[in-house]
Amino acid sequence: MTKLALSVLDLAPVLPEQTATDAFHNSKELIQHTDELGYHRYWVAEHHNMESIASSATAVLIGYLAGHSKNIRVGSGGIMLPNHAPLIVAEQFGTLESMYPGRIDLGIGRAPGTDPMTVQALRRDTRNAVNQFPENVNEILQYLSDADLPVKAYPGHDTNVPVYLLGSSTYGAQLAAAMGLPYAFASHFAPKELHNALKIYHERFQPSKYLDEPYAMVTVNVTLADTVEEAERLASTSKLKFLSIIRGNRTIDTAPVDNVDDYMSPMEREQVMSMLKYSFVGDQAKVAEELKAFHDETRFQELIVTTDIHDQQKRRYSYTLLKELWNDLDI
Repeated sequence: MTKLALSVLDLAPVLPEQTATDAFHNSKELIQHTDELGYHRYWVAEHHNMESIASSATAVLIGYLAGHSKNIRVGSGGIMLPNHAPLIVAEQFGTLESMYPGRIDLGIGRAPGTDPMTVQALRRDTRNAVNQFPENVNEILQYLSDADLPVKAYPGHDTNVPVYLLGSSTYGAQLAAAMGLPYAFASHFAPKELHNALKIYHERFQPSKYLDEPYAMVTVNVTLADTVEEAERLASTSKLKFLSIIRGNRTIDTAPVDNVDDYMSPMEREQVMSMLKYSFVGDQAKVAEELKAFHDETRFQELIVTTDIHDQQKRRYSYTLLKELWNDLDI
């Protein structure tokens, strides 16, 4: 039986006491570490106007990370297509593919990935772009193919960079199924529709020149340490970050704390835990058991993991522990 792929999602977090330069250095060290461990792919996500995330110029960061790694696939999880002209996206990823042949992925999302004021600053009519999302995805696929178009993406034409559709609702699942494309669900922050989306994707999938059968990827939060207690403490960073989102406070300190429940009201805790429903926190034995049960429920084809740990050495160690247990996991 072929082992299911295990991959990484990195938001290039900027710690309160650090700069974007530090964040890029941390990402470089993490991709080199996970590359050596044998992780399958490493994705970064587009966000704007967020001082705690440094991956806004996503294609530029992908080039940097690909240049500092050897075997791991590198790509976007994702490019927020309403913010961009399809031709520009095809040219950017065609350029990346030409630099790093056979290692580049293009994951595409439908949401702008930011607030309304920033959308205006991006100079895009995202309302129309969201409505035209299927047409724009198809346009990118055409630019990346060998199609004889009146306008061609150079570089990009005939590079056939693999395209993945991302989503946090059933819309993306329906579109990916209809287009015969691989589908990645963002259950690390939007868990509510996970099972419905996967059910729709598998039931409605139409084989295409890209895929013969469905390929479902699921993103989850994982925090591993030598003990359950230490992992729970490290995972408080994620909870504090989601608490800051709920409160609209982007400057909240996200260093780990011993009892994170002391920092939030019962209602806030309910909201945070709802958003972080698919978080696997503990030692190897606990997380292995939970991931096995999660796969039995969802039957995903690939697991993408994001790990938000304040201490970067402990963050890398969490990925080491995960790969060790994954190699022995019977799924």
